[in-house]
Amino acid sequence: MNLLTADKPMCTTTKNSETAKLIRECKILIWDECTMAHKLALEAVDRTMKDLRGDSRRFGGAMILLSGDFRQILPVIPKFTAADVINACVKSSFLWWYVKKLKLTTNMRVALQNDRSAVEFSRQLLALGNGQIPIDLSTRLISFPENFVSSHRRRRNSLQKCSQELKTIINILIE
Repeated sequence: MNLLTADKPMCTTTKNSETAKLIRECKILIWDECTMAHKLALEAVDRTMKDLRGDSRRFGGAMILLSGDFRQILPVIPKFTAADVINACVKSSFLWWYVKKLKLTTNMRVALQNDRSAVEFSRQLLALGNGQIPIDLSTRLISFPENFVSSHRRRRNSLQKCSQELKTIINILIE
């Protein structure tokens, strides 16, 4: 799709293709990391699904599950202003009004690890994202707690050790 030059971009799937057949049969379309997509891509998928499914309802009557974290990254558009990027975000699409928003409240990756340092890191990261880390007015910087990245360092060190052990085992097997 050429999103920035076409007036109303469409996906390039032809009506007789295997992809079109799959789209016609699907009940739900899952779009992970949609927060990085340009709103025109979402609108193009809407038009394409309507066309391929012969159904004028949003997304041709199929359910679409959009997932992503708007705190992570917005669309990357070279040489555009911050306002242009915000306007390109899927939340700026006319389709966003129809989206039922659900918020996850438990970080299952952290909860299932049963690792206190991962819980603390997650808590600190949320505080950072929520603007709850105080700013030093003299430097206009924030200070991270000493243990902010310690769990990551421990994990990296254990992976490096494991990697060395695997290399040793592979060398023994090759000989």
